[in-house]
Amino acid sequence: MIPETLDTTNQEWQELLTGELLMFTLLGKMLLQIPEKSWLQPILDEELFSDVPFAEQQVDVIQGLALLTQWSQQCEGIITPQGLTDLKADHTRLFTGLANIPVAPWESVFFTEERLVFQKQTQDVRDWYQGYGMTVVSGQYKEPEDHIGLELTFMAHLAKIGLAALAVQNQPEFEQALAAQRDFAQKHLFLWAPLWCSLIQEHAKSDFYRGLAQIVYGMLLELAAILDVNIAEVVRS
Repeated sequence: MIPETLDTTNQEWQELLTGELLMFTLLGKMLLQIPEKSWLQPILDEELFSDVPFAEQQVDVIQGLALLTQWSQQCEGIITPQGLTDLKADHTRLFTGLANIPVAPWESVFFTEERLVFQKQTQDVRDWYQGYGMTVVSGQYKEPEDHIGLELTFMAHLAKIGLAALAVQNQPEFEQALAAQRDFAQKHLFLWAPLWCSLIQEHAKSDFYRGLAQIVYGMLLELAAILDVNIAEVVRS
């Protein structure tokens, strides 16, 4: 549940929103980018996933971190040419295959029988971004706006707005940022991202992508609990 007052929960909200901002920004970027040593090696060097500032008690986050630890151990601290080739192959097969993409990263594909992109979900998500001042630079990612990485980035953007409101004790703007998170999550992210995470677990060959997807799922469960809204939970076998 969201606390009723701003004053008595200021520090708690700062910690929650800061964690959201850091983790959803990081995960969004990692899911938008093709694997390259330039950004993978720092993850190993800095042990970025040795701990997380948000949803660290969620079982799925803990298990996702364990998978990323396995991947790190397999790399032995170095992104080798072969390791990079294998990770790129997994990325290509999952998200950009020439035939049927097993785990499409775009929301609209999950809601059209023909599995098409650039449908009404894409336009609606674009309107959300514009309404809250998040600019997707043309050509930066070359992806439709309803890409999983961009939707996670938008949640981080809303967290940033909430933090700015907290800093100046602007309760109406703070509450508006939380309401926007809740509304966007219910209308978009929570409807398809859990299934997307489950499909990654089914089709990914690397601990890297399985770990990322499980962390995303755990963080979405945590966010749903904080916002007190339903999420399309994946039924475990």
